[in-house]
Amino acid sequence: MELPQSAADARLRLQQLRDNVLTLHKAVLDSERTAYEIVHGPIASPASFLQLLINDPWFAWLQPLTTLIVQMDETLAAKKPPATEVDLERMIQDTHALLSPSRNAADFWGRYFATVQRDPAVAVIHSQVQQLFDAR
Repeated sequence: MELPQSAADARLRLQQLRDNVLTLHKAVLDSERTAYEIVHGPIASPASFLQLLINDPWFAWLQPLTTLIVQMDETLAAKKPPATEVDLERMIQDTHALLSPSRNAADFWGRYFATVQRDPAVAVIHSQVQQLFDAR
């Protein structure tokens, strides 16, 4: 079944956004890992880092971004019923809301914005993601 053009366009925009947000997520993880290691010392292994991501309060604020990427993947992978244009647009709007100052994500935004301000690599990728929203 082929998607109507508007739904296909929305799917393409969401896929592009997802790819950029995934790059942003990695940059934020790298930045937070560095900040954590400055305070607590080196993390012994990738498995140890994964356990910290899952269990340590230091990294808990990242959960909304991680969850959003999972939701994007699920929306893009939906076959029955296929994701509608409305579903795709909602994911784009949810992403914009999370990565912008918001009452709904105030805790996330404060930590995220501090990371954007602290780390030039994160700031560059954040700017690229924001340009995707501005292009709409």
